[in-house]
Amino acid sequence: MSSGAREREKAFVEHCKGANGLDKVVLREVRGSSAEVYLYGGQVTSWKNEYGEELLFVSSKATFKSPKAIRGGIPICFPQFGSHGSLEQHGFARNRFWSIDLDPPPFPTNSGNKAFIDLILKPSEEDSKIWSHRYEFRLRVTLGPGGDLMLTSRIRNTNTDGKSFTFTFAYHTYLFVTDISEVRVEGLETLDYLDNLKGRERFTEQGDAITFESEVDKIYLSTPTKIAILDHERKRTFVLRKDGLPDAVVWNPWDKKAKAISDFGDDEYKHMLCVEAACVEKPITLKPGEEWKGRQELSAVPSSYCSGQLDPCKVLQGG
Repeated sequence: MSSGAREREKAFVEHCKGANGLDKVVLREVRGSSAEVYLYGGQVTSWKNEYGEELLFVSSKATFKSPKAIRGGIPICFPQFGSHGSLEQHGFARNRFWSIDLDPPPFPTNSGNKAFIDLILKPSEEDSKIWSHRYEFRLRVTLGPGGDLMLTSRIRNTNTDGKSFTFTFAYHTYLFVTDISEVRVEGLETLDYLDNLKGRERFTEQGDAITFESEVDKIYLSTPTKIAILDHERKRTFVLRKDGLPDAVVWNPWDKKAKAISDFGDDEYKHMLCVEAACVEKPITLKPGEEWKGRQELSAVPSSYCSGQLDPCKVLQGG
C-alpha cells in the first residue's frame, strides 16, 4: 500500500490509546461522524453525529480498567445475558481483551463503507475453566457514510470434541437521552415481555408507546426488526434495526438503583436508556462448525412532527 493510500485509510480508521492507556480504534466518516471502539470488551464507547454530538451514554464514573466492564457504550453480553446461568452477570466477553482480526472472512457489505474494524475473541485457558467450549467470536463495527453505526457478530463453534454449546446474547446499548421523562419507545406496544423486577414473570405491554417514570427492566419477546426511541427534548429519534435478535431489553435503573451502582452517577439515570437487541428467551445452540450471526444497526434522525406530537410512523414504516 502506498503511503498516500495508508494516509487515506488512517483518515477512516485510526489505532490509538484511550483511557488508562487501553488500545482503541477511532472510526471516522467524511461528513464528520465518528465512533470509538475499545479492544477491552470489544466495546463501542462513543458514537457521534456529524455535529460532534455524542449519541451513546458512558457514565462519568465508568472504570476503564480490567476486570470491571466499561459502564456505557455498547457492552457485548456473551455467552450469558443477565444472571440466569452459571457465569458472571452478562458473561465474560465484555471484560476480555479482544484482538484485531487480521484475516476476517469475506463479508457481504456495502463497499462504500471504509470506516470499519474487525475484532476477534477466542477463549483463553482461564476462560475454558469457567466455560469449557471452543469458539471464535468475530465482531465487525462499521460506521456508514451517513453516520449509521452497525455491529455484526458472528459466533462459531470450534469444539473438536463434537459438543454443541448454548448461549444467550445482547448488545447492551446505552443511548444518551436529554431527559428520560421525555422519551418514548415505539414498536414494542402490545408485545409480551418478561419483567426482571418481578422474577421474569410474563406480562403483555399495553397499547401505547412506552414512557418512563420509574425503574424498568423488561425483556420484550418476538419484537419487530425496527424499534424507534424518541428523544422529545432533543427532537431526535434513534432507530434500532436488528437481525437474528428476536428480543429487545429495555432498562433504566432510576434513582434508587442508580445510587447503589458504584460506577454510575446518582443522577445519570436521567440521561440514559438501554434498548438492547438480544436473544435471551430462547438460547441459541450451535453444533461444531456451525455459525450464528446477529446484527444491529443504529441511526439517529431528526424527529418529524405531526399535530404537535412526535410522528414515529414515518420512521417505523420508511426505509
